[in-house]
Amino acid sequence: MDTPRIALIHATPLAVEPINTAFKQMWPNALATNLLDDSLAPDLVREGGISERVIERFVTLAKYVRKAGADGIMFTCSAFGTAIEAARDAVDVPVLKPNEAMLDEALEAGTRLGVLATFEPSIPNFVVELEALAKSKGIRLDVRTHAV
Repeated sequence: MDTPRIALIHATPLAVEPINTAFKQMWPNALATNLLDDSLAPDLVREGGISERVIERFVTLAKYVRKAGADGIMFTCSAFGTAIEAARDAVDVPVLKPNEAMLDEALEAGTRLGVLATFEPSIPNFVVELEALAKSKGIRLDVRTHAV
């Protein structure tokens, strides 16, 4: 596969440009495609968290981009961990969360960590994923969070 088609699924228009720039710099032979559903973040807030309806939407989005020819999928908003995991289980191509590599790097930085987020609802999910990864590696963390 010389030119893999990677579907980028965004919950905010602010994510589109920086992620496309990163793809052009770091994986220029990939064909990055973009799908924006800017109602995801407001609906997450309105529903008070990741509901079955939100999970179903993520599964639907993943199936849609897969049927459109995606060889891989990356969701670009870290607030939707369990919904992304459900989408991963629903398709036959790799599905990535936006923060997977960042979690590993954070644990390499130490055990006392600060988490800053521009979308406050992403903090609980991020902390859960960070603490689960730390626990799997036998690391005890002191995590402080702040929304900016």
